[in-house]
Amino acid sequence: MSSILLFLGIGSIPGFLASLVAFIITYDEYSRHYVDRKMPFRLALEAAIFAFFVVLILAIITGLVLTKAYSS
Repeated sequence: MSSILLFLGIGSIPGFLASLVAFIITYDEYSRHYVDRKMPFRLALEAAIFAFFVVLILAIITGLVLTKAYSS
């Protein structure tokens, strides 16, 4: 259980960076297609949240695989 928390902590840093980059790229792209700023912000926020959780889940899975590989 402590290894999951360790990789959760480690994965949160790249997850935050991935969500930040996803937000910036998505907002910049969608702001060119919408007149108002509300919809691009919402779509960019959804993309940022999705990117954060994808990277976080991948970090946890990697941690579980590496923990099992090195404990055997």
